[in-house]
Amino acid sequence: MDPNPDPDPPTVPDPDPVVTAARRVTDALQPRNVLLGGMLAIGASAAGHWTGLLWGLLGALCAGIVPAAYIEWERGRGRWGDRHVVDRTKRAPIFFVILGSIGTGSALMVLGGAPTGILIAMLALWVMTVGLLAVNTVWKISVDSAVASSVVTLLACVHSAWWLLAYGVTAAVCWSRVALRYHTTAQTLAGAGLGAATALAYLPG
Repeated sequence: MDPNPDPDPPTVPDPDPVVTAARRVTDALQPRNVLLGGMLAIGASAAGHWTGLLWGLLGALCAGIVPAAYIEWERGRGRWGDRHVVDRTKRAPIFFVILGSIGTGSALMVLGGAPTGILIAMLALWVMTVGLLAVNTVWKISVDSAVASSVVTLLACVHSAWWLLAYGVTAAVCWSRVALRYHTTAQTLAGAGLGAATALAYLPG
């Protein structure tokens, strides 16, 4: 028998299942992904045929994919630890990139004769971003919750009120942000409220 047996390896605690679930939800439903699915659906509805998917893809590119790529680029430079950018004071450049990108995409849509519905969605997202930027100067409002709420509301406006059932997705985003302690409940509800309000303000007549 070995007189000096190796000690038992340290016990690694199991990850908190709530935190694990919340992280999966927040990663799956991050703004880039929500905007990709939502803007494709909005574009198709606005155009009434498959070509609207191309306008929706442009909208998703400008509103979600370009800003996400910018965040990843800054992460690579060591400026931010992850996509969540938990320090509120460092978020302003992201909002300006989003505003510029959505503005550029909207201009291309106007020049290309895009359907009114997708232009309305872009304008709603632009105004929402202005609101997020303004609030962020004093308070850490939730961007993820705002985007999830705005997209669901826009889908309900351009498709059918049945899309309001998808607010379960928005609720899941709000829950995940609170569970991960990135935001308080008030911050997620404020984001969701802002997203819905700016989308409804541009409800097609």
